Amino acid sequence: MVSGVEAILAFVIALIISTVIIYVIVTFFGEKESFFTAILAALIGTIIYTIIYSVLGQGLIAAFVAGIAWLIALQVLYKIGWIKSLIIAVVIWIVTSIVGWFLPTLLGPL
Repeated sequence: MVSGVEAILAFVIALIISTVIIYVIVTFFGEKESFFTAILAALIGTIIYTIIYSVLGQGLIAAFVAGIAWLIALQVLYKIGWIKSLIIAVVIWIVTSIVGWFLPTLLGPL
């Protein structure tokens, strides 16, 4: 069973990793916003997905609605259009999937 401290620590580590990935990718795509904006994007994305999944449950509809909401958040935070926010979101998803695939093996058995 995971304690409250372990859950908070896991959340903070995931937030830091997500923030770095978001910052690197949006910078690669030419955006000039600060690291703080990437922190906001990671936090807002987490909040969006948590709320929508708690309301709609797991599944494609919840993922689609949450994805659209996060695209809107990216548009507002980075002042970009639909296509660029979609491309950035897809690249972020691919990179975080790859990192998530390898990261647990880097930490060793927990």
